Amino acid sequence: QVQLVESGGGLVQAGGSLRLSCAASGRTFSSHVMGWFRQAPAGKERDFVAVISLSGGNTYYADSVKGRFTISRENAKNTVYLQMNSLKPEDTAVYYCHATHLLGWPQYWGQGTQVTVSS
Repeated sequence: QVQLVESGGGLVQAGGSLRLSCAASGRTFSSHVMGWFRQAPAGKERDFVAVISLSGGNTYYADSVKGRFTISRENAKNTVYLQMNSLKPEDTAVYYCHATHLLGWPQYWGQGTQVTVSS
């Protein structure tokens, strides 16, 4: 069982930056592919934002955030990060941390953290 707890959300002006963190419980963090998704507004599907491989050597981003967001992980701290720069109002959403075991299952979600970008 893996529990994920996000932090770092908040209100920021357009053009600003935020760094989200996701702390994972358990001793198998390094066996999970980690990702970030976002949902805006409530009730719509969660959209993929970024994903990072087990070792952190490979990353992949949604086109909408490529060049502005950076995903990283520290396996020794059981933590994955999302550095968000040049934020836009359309980045406003609840951001969710996601973990997938290297075998593809099980999968886990955090509770989400709100990011609001004002124009």
